Amino acid sequence: MPTTDPEHRRPETPSRLFRDDTRFALGRIAAFQYLAVAIFLVLITGFWKLQVQDHDENSEAAERNRIKTVPLPAPRGKILDRDGRVIVDNHATVTVMLSRDTLKPEHIDPIAAGLHLDPDDIRARLQRFASRPKFISIALKQEPTLGELSFVESHRDPDTFPEMEVIEDPSRRLYPRNGMAAHVIGYVGEVSEQELNTPEFAKYTLGDRVGQSGLERQYNDQLMGGDGQVRVVVDSLGHCRPVAPGRKDCQKLDEKPYTPGNNLQLTLDLDLQAVAELALEGKRGAVVALDPRNGEVLAMVSRPTFDPNIFTTRIRTEDWKELTNNPNNPLMNRAIQAQLAPGSTFKPIMTIAALETGTIDERTTVHCAGGATFYGAFRRCDVVHGTLDLHRAIVKSCDTYFYTVGDRLGIDKIAEYATLAGFGSKTGVDLPDEKEGLVPSPRWKVRAMHDKWYAGETISVAIGQGALTVTPIQLAYAIGGIANGGVWFKPHLVKTAGIPDPARRADFRPENLATVISGMYGVVNESGTGAAAQIKGIDVCGKTGTAQRISLELAKSGKAAGDMAKDNGWFVGFAPRENPEIVVVALSEGSGWGANVAPIVRDVIKSYFDKKARQAQPSSLRAQQTAFFERPH
Repeated sequence: MPTTDPEHRRPETPSRLFRDDTRFALGRIAAFQYLAVAIFLVLITGFWKLQVQDHDENSEAAERNRIKTVPLPAPRGKILDRDGRVIVDNHATVTVMLSRDTLKPEHIDPIAAGLHLDPDDIRARLQRFASRPKFISIALKQEPTLGELSFVESHRDPDTFPEMEVIEDPSRRLYPRNGMAAHVIGYVGEVSEQELNTPEFAKYTLGDRVGQSGLERQYNDQLMGGDGQVRVVVDSLGHCRPVAPGRKDCQKLDEKPYTPGNNLQLTLDLDLQAVAELALEGKRGAVVALDPRNGEVLAMVSRPTFDPNIFTTRIRTEDWKELTNNPNNPLMNRAIQAQLAPGSTFKPIMTIAALETGTIDERTTVHCAGGATFYGAFRRCDVVHGTLDLHRAIVKSCDTYFYTVGDRLGIDKIAEYATLAGFGSKTGVDLPDEKEGLVPSPRWKVRAMHDKWYAGETISVAIGQGALTVTPIQLAYAIGGIANGGVWFKPHLVKTAGIPDPARRADFRPENLATVISGMYGVVNESGTGAAAQIKGIDVCGKTGTAQRISLELAKSGKAAGDMAKDNGWFVGFAPRENPEIVVVALSEGSGWGANVAPIVRDVIKSYFDKKARQAQPSSLRAQQTAFFERPH
């Protein structure tokens, strides 16, 4: 038998080798076919997505790589005084923009350093705009300095910070210096995310600059124009291509010009405004001047003030904190928001209420022994006046007389006539955030304090103290209506055609109005408490007011903080006595006697009539006077 070798195998036949090789080859071919089909399907799917599903989006992206939309900010309308003089204007400047679609995160810190910005503020701003399309640039620095502008121009090359760009901006607001009329005008600022959720600002978008206070806010839609845009050809880095080598102007495809905002003409008189501003300099208070014949606001001042120009670019955090943490509250418009006891300026309202109800007449007398006792409490008067009739009680501002009148009249009638005169509700002046003050009554006390009204409280209200509070514009409105024969016109700051309809009328008896006006004339011209408001040749009528801010006991204890122990001084005056043309209210917080405030009102009224006299002169004489004063001497 042949020997068997365990390592020995039968050689495979050629047919079997062929079958195995073929099977292997067919498997590889099938695998390659499946792979090719898969790759083809992926390519087809991607092509379909690119060309069909995302066609519009990709077309826009491709277009943006070649074309860029540059905003053209619209200038806001100018704000003019009653004579057409410009109060608020615009001036052209530039704004550094940041292209978010080409921004590299590592560039934020060096860009912030070059523009003197906080990098965290930039990041926060980018986060706020995260929901907006990336091709929309954001404003980074408005009105950069020459050094900052040089930094941008020297670093916006492709190898450094190409995401920076500069646009022209003709809409930078230019406000009066030293805070003149700042509370009336207000300021503009970038709309916040919180504001966008309110109906007032719902139609705007993040980044829009809108009125934030004052007339800028009240008439924002009228002042705000419509932005335009221009489409320019850009390179791969987003920089515009010049129309020719060496030229700086870009290749423009098309342009939509902006629509400037509408101008706003006010009733304010810059001459009177300047006088009122100077008279209140260094004080804390307000001045309001109205024309009682139509409700036009001739001047409105609130002090302390602020510079609205700091808001024209994004306000610095430290500036904002300085304003909001200031105990004197410079952002508050005291003319329409200071709610304070009016003191004796309320006595004309008491007088008309007592006369109209028959509680007293002009011959009613009261003896003043330096005060009187009511409901077990002694109520003091500033001096011993002796026996006075109504006229002398107004002239000398005798508290004892009006304590007695208030006790006889009762709180319900006092509240009724105070409300009729306009206290306790907004005047409707065309400014945002006006306050309404408070006219106390038994019903109010039950609702607000869940307590009954005590008769002794009426005695305080009768002399403009207690829970009674008014704003300066309310006081001007109320006294102006009485001086105007019981006809009140709504105060307004924007000039309108013709005379508006009266806001309200009261059917007061003419003889009672004459008694009130006669008493107020005596205050100024018959050795009364307002003698400092007297003007030669002009029949000025007025009333002083001295209002306690704290109780006498606390004031005497020396524990009152700051100047709280000092009384607020008020003065309200109008002129002339017959058919008055101007009513002025001045408030000076912590100034003491109302007589100290009378010169402020005197100066404003005198300025009004001096200007009226100048305008009445023949034009030739005015020209001669102007030439004389302008000629070198």
